[in-house]
Amino acid sequence: MTVEIRSLTGDDLKDALDQLAQLRISVFRDWPYLYEGSLDYEAGYLERYARSDGAVIVGAYDGRKLVGAATGEPLGGELAAFRTPLEARGYALENIFYLAESVLDPAYRGKGIGHRFFDEREAHAKRLGLTQAVFCAVIRPGDHPMRPAQYRPLDAFWRKRGYEKLDGVIVRFPWLDIGDTQETDKPMQVWSRFLESNPPSRWEP
Repeated sequence: MTVEIRSLTGDDLKDALDQLAQLRISVFRDWPYLYEGSLDYEAGYLERYARSDGAVIVGAYDGRKLVGAATGEPLGGELAAFRTPLEARGYALENIFYLAESVLDPAYRGKGIGHRFFDEREAHAKRLGLTQAVFCAVIRPGDHPMRPAQYRPLDAFWRKRGYEKLDGVIVRFPWLDIGDTQETDKPMQVWSRFLESNPPSRWEP
């Protein structure tokens, strides 16, 4: 199979939102997100990218089909739930790029596409003049009944990319779990890295 990676902004980004919504609903239904998605919810959640000058979707295409996507935008334009934990600690939001969802059809995994998603978003952030990148990873109990026995966290992959947990910085964001009737807040660990060639030794507010 041949997969083309494209960085989408402006009208191209807007045109990809419907396919991104379908992909999010499908991929995030699996562990650890267990997301009971709907197109109505997706329309409201994703519309912020359409009005953000700094947003990007890095799409993986098999022909015209979007089989994977990773998104991001400057943290200052993100939802308050993602901004507030860093803002409360005095971090300069104007320097930070937020790496949001990263979703990939299981049939296309193990081909280096995940690395390309990071490469392209980090390059986009640098073009915007931003110096740091962050993302969130959902925290689930180790004894959760829906945790697959063969599940392996992605911590090693993220550390290979230069990311580390930002100690004590937790985002809480609600969504509907499979089988639930009401949304509940999920804790999400913030991971971070500097994008500069000679970064400081540690994050400082």
